[in-house]
Amino acid sequence: MSRIGRMVIKVPDKVKVSVQPGLVNVEGPKGKVAQKLDREMKVVHEKGEIRVERPNDSRRSRQLHGLTRSLVANMIQGVTTGFARSLDISGVGYKAEIKGKEIHLLLGYSHVVIYPLPEGVTAQYDAKANRLTVAGADKHQIGLVASEIRKLRPPEPYKGKGVKYAEETIRRKQGKTGAA
Repeated sequence: MSRIGRMVIKVPDKVKVSVQPGLVNVEGPKGKVAQKLDREMKVVHEKGEIRVERPNDSRRSRQLHGLTRSLVANMIQGVTTGFARSLDISGVGYKAEIKGKEIHLLLGYSHVVIYPLPEGVTAQYDAKANRLTVAGADKHQIGLVASEIRKLRPPEPYKGKGVKYAEETIRRKQGKTGAA
């Protein structure tokens, strides 16, 4: 049996969970998250705990067991503490500016790149560290937004200019040595 799938998820007092076949809705202080799940998996909510049960020991059921439990646990964590992803912007003149629900990025192009933030995602920009942080309740959506912003100007290996994740290290290349 899946070690992760067997674990019980504790539901905090401030969190409301509604379970329907194939759908779980979680609402808490940081927001609302809904997740479609496989109909085979049975999510049981009772006495402030959530358990994920699988119907049989088929390979597909075993695969989905731990995944379903992890998705529900991430939903609970997202509405209580939230998730955040930090991006470092490096390069001369490269910077970001937050205007309402949009991020205006200066990334060395001849124009300003405007990235609209989806519903449920917030952004903060630290000008001194040149670090952009996206945060929200849905872990999948935060990762998706961070990767889309990184794709606007991926880091290059010679000078390291571009947008990279804060924990990412860029393998640098030497480049030309000059006179031979």
